[in-house]
Amino acid sequence: MKRAVILINAYSRLKSSLNQSQRLKAELEKRGVKTDILPNDFFAAAIEGNGIVSRLSGYDFCVYIDKDKYISHMLERAGMRLFNSADAIEKCDDKMTTFIELSGHKIPMPKTLPGLLCYDEGEPVKKSALDIAERELGYPMIVKACYGSLGKGVYKADGRTELEGICAQLKCQPHLFQKYISESRGRDMRVIVVGGRCVAAMVRSSDSDFRSNIELGGHGTAIDPPEEIKDIVLHAAAALGLDYCGADVLFGKDGYLLCEVNSNAFFGGIESVTKVNVGGLYADHMCRQIYGK
Repeated sequence: MKRAVILINAYSRLKSSLNQSQRLKAELEKRGVKTDILPNDFFAAAIEGNGIVSRLSGYDFCVYIDKDKYISHMLERAGMRLFNSADAIEKCDDKMTTFIELSGHKIPMPKTLPGLLCYDEGEPVKKSALDIAERELGYPMIVKACYGSLGKGVYKADGRTELEGICAQLKCQPHLFQKYISESRGRDMRVIVVGGRCVAAMVRSSDSDFRSNIELGGHGTAIDPPEEIKDIVLHAAAALGLDYCGADVLFGKDGYLLCEVNSNAFFGGIESVTKVNVGGLYADHMCRQIYGK
């Protein structure tokens, strides 16, 4: 019997996340793959003696809808095939790491500076560092927590006082500074890539927020992306080693810019907008990779 397991975050109750796992289960089972959905709360792998032991048995592969890098790497070491791979998920989970990995691949990205690492809540924000960020990026300026999704942890500083406040809030967690692309305010393009192909795309727009996320009130319009955007997102997905992802592209005055790559991009919204069966296409890709058809 063909069998797969979908591991979801132990604590997540997000409707989008639960929909993702249920949709993938349904599509895999249509293709004859008996699929279980399990919360990642039972120590699916452990270090025992001098090796790693998986506590997932009888499964041909795992769809890893979580960002726990320890369990994902341990499962792979124990011989489990993951979609996406542990390395790809880890590279996408940290936004600064994503930009570092994509540098040198001729992929246009907004100018980005890494935030300083601080271990002491009592330490004031380093004003000399903010002077440099101000000088190089100007205002408005984007400040992002390196870990976060659905638009959370993304801030726009319109001046020095606001910048200092945001940095005081983020100083003890990984974060970055980024040039604000004013031409793309409240608007970007989300492109879904499956198995090296662009399978669905929409322009996301918001009339009330500089962020375009549908979860924050934005709305989507189906679009056939231009070849230039396809080239950008496909190169990014390949460079990061992704089987599946959602890539976000900004509209700059001098051309398109890659904003983010999400290895676990929720596809409920884009399926609704585009009428493309993204879950089915992803299931097809996984079955081809594992079973050859």
